[in-house]
Amino acid sequence: MLKYSLVGYDGSPSSQRAVRFAVDLARASGGRVRVISVLQVTEGSADTCTLMMSDPGTSQCSRLLQELKELAPGADQLIDSEVVRGSPGDVLLDQVKRHSIDHVVIGHTERGALARWLLGSVSGEVLERCHVPVTVVR
Repeated sequence: MLKYSLVGYDGSPSSQRAVRFAVDLARASGGRVRVISVLQVTEGSADTCTLMMSDPGTSQCSRLLQELKELAPGADQLIDSEVVRGSPGDVLLDQVKRHSIDHVVIGHTERGALARWLLGSVSGEVLERCHVPVTVVR
């Protein structure tokens, strides 16, 4: 039985569906959900660098909590959330190890072949490297 699911959340419609799916699963199984939003620093992203230096993460955490309350009303007691800086795939895989996660739920965003080649795919990376069950929500 799945007890602790991890969701990678970026605000996209597919990640919103992933949160709802994980919360429904947690309610049905008596489990919990850990929602991680990754603040990724990319080369040339001056806005992200400025935000990282000026805000220790408090406003991002507040925004994340508010979005989760709207996505999954009444699920406050089931959800742990955190904003983490780093590479999304690496952060999610590290969370699996650090928090004894037994299931990962991620959204899948359709991108063209060129974008996948240039930017990679978080869902593909997690599917390839993760050692617990992974559900990809479209």
